[in-house]
Amino acid sequence: MGLAQVGRGFLRHPADIPIEIDAEVPLPTRLRRLKDISLGGLACRSERPLEVGSGVRLTIPLVKPAFHAAGSVVWCRRHGLYYEVGIRFIESDDVFAARMVEQICQIEHYRKEVLHSEGRVLDGEAAALEWIAHYAAKFPSLDTTSRH
Repeated sequence: MGLAQVGRGFLRHPADIPIEIDAEVPLPTRLRRLKDISLGGLACRSERPLEVGSGVRLTIPLVKPAFHAAGSVVWCRRHGLYYEVGIRFIESDDVFAARMVEQICQIEHYRKEVLHSEGRVLDGEAAALEWIAHYAAKFPSLDTTSRH
């Protein structure tokens, strides 16, 4: 199970955990100009290409209440039948919240992987304890610094 960071400041969202991308969300003019600022972001799959620079709203329904964050598409690459998309968060608070949500998603992915590969059924707490022991130290931090 990889916890790879995809480029500087981007966490890879597990493909087996649902994420919703509402595209074509208008961005405030001041944010459209932020080409060299990184507030951290998320790399995920999309069924369709998204235009670089366009605004999006992400929803991760796994957590309750569902996680919502506004972002901007910074890259989009075709990868077989789907697209890999890099989305930069607009608000710094969303960066830190997303990191916590992504840890929950990684734990759920781990739970499913253990069931599939080892046949062990883990409840949420047991999966979290095992994931923390194996992967928490390797979980990448999100870059929240400006690039000049």
